[in-house]
Amino acid sequence: MSNFYITTSIPYVNDVPHIGFGMELVYADVLARYMRQRKVPTLFATGTDEHGGKIAEKAAEVKKTPQQFADEMSGSFSELLKTLHISNDRFVRTTDAEHEKRAQIIWNNLKEHLYKGKYSGWYCTGDETFFPDSLVKANKGVCPAHNRPYEKIEEENYFFKLSSFGKNLKELIETDKLKVIPVTRKHEIMAVITSGLEDISVSRPKDKISWGIPVPGDDSQVMYVWFEALMNYITVLGYPDGADFKNFWPANVQVIGKDILRFHGAVWPAMLLALGIQPPVTLYVHGFVMVEGKKMSKTLGNVVSPKEIVDRYGADTFRYFFTRHIPSAEDGDFTWARLDAAYNDELADQLGNAVSRTAAMIARYQDGLIGNIPEAKHDVESYRQAIEGCRFDRALEEVWEQVKGLNQYIDQEKPWTLANPKSGKQDAEHLREVLANQVASLLEIASLLSPFMPDTAEKIYESFGSGVLKPLPKLLFPKEQITKTA
Repeated sequence: MSNFYITTSIPYVNDVPHIGFGMELVYADVLARYMRQRKVPTLFATGTDEHGGKIAEKAAEVKKTPQQFADEMSGSFSELLKTLHISNDRFVRTTDAEHEKRAQIIWNNLKEHLYKGKYSGWYCTGDETFFPDSLVKANKGVCPAHNRPYEKIEEENYFFKLSSFGKNLKELIETDKLKVIPVTRKHEIMAVITSGLEDISVSRPKDKISWGIPVPGDDSQVMYVWFEALMNYITVLGYPDGADFKNFWPANVQVIGKDILRFHGAVWPAMLLALGIQPPVTLYVHGFVMVEGKKMSKTLGNVVSPKEIVDRYGADTFRYFFTRHIPSAEDGDFTWARLDAAYNDELADQLGNAVSRTAAMIARYQDGLIGNIPEAKHDVESYRQAIEGCRFDRALEEVWEQVKGLNQYIDQEKPWTLANPKSGKQDAEHLREVLANQVASLLEIASLLSPFMPDTAEKIYESFGSGVLKPLPKLLFPKEQITKTA
């Protein structure tokens, strides 16, 4: 592989970041760090989606301009990157001058696939989306997600000829030229395409929504927010003439949530085909995170912020829990009790214990001298296949088999008996060998954990990697002392 380009979706800045998007960032970060570890030139992009009527509406509610509101909310996503120790190379905002300029270039390059026509349909500003009559009727005219009536809109918009790309999209996804994983999501988007694609509205009248990128050559229209936001994946690379675009496109993996599969599995690749550009190699579609078995909601009062978890348990614990204990291929459930159990039973007790026992014995029996460290020779092919297939939970299961194996090795070899004169003559040679093997296993575990838990891996490297023990922090996984979590 020459270069590797990975993106997350870019979240809408109408609200602060939630744990689901935090998980998405970590998924992409694991892949980016894994590829860099393998010496593959890597570019990792994320960002924020900032135009549209919903942003203008929210800004008006808090008596700010749309730009002021977008600046403030985008800042909360930038902070999340630092909180979770995300190693992105680019952060695109759709209000950036470069994005707006290149979005207009894309529009012009799509002109033969666009036309202007009358549109009549039901619209919800909360979703920034039009809905069919059947759905509106089933919901009795009220959007269930936002508890507001759908608006009947009749206006003149530009349309993208999505209907003309159905056959090409079907062939792309069927043959895995655009690989959609997991396979359940592949079947889902194939069903959408097979049922027939209709042309889609890609602009709104400026007198209805002014907060958007102007349509080139038509001051009466602005680009529809979802259409324009999809363009970020190539505008951030400097499409059409930027060096990054030439060197890194097509994206190797685009990480998205299942609720935006239609846009990324049908609309986005159709746009690329219309531009004469190769679609992404892989679209990885993750599920939702529930809290205590329920969808997160301010009304229910069960919203959990990533920062709240990190403040209590640290960034690596967040990264570990959401990559191992939320299924990579389906929905998962977060509870404070499950998080606490993972922290205590797996991180602190299993990994932390192996590290602290090894360090204590080297310090006590060998005055901190490790000596020559052999190379650990565990089979890591299943781990590699799991990461490269976006099965992060399976990859960490493989790592944890090694963690458990190391603890079993320590209990079996009993280094303390080798160093205890009461059990007979000290077997110094065997003791050095056993402790060196423990260190070799720890360094291999650190290497495998590095994409997932970079801070923990670095602590292990620093303590054991030189052949001379360096002091560990008092706790490998420091946790704020909390009384009781709900």
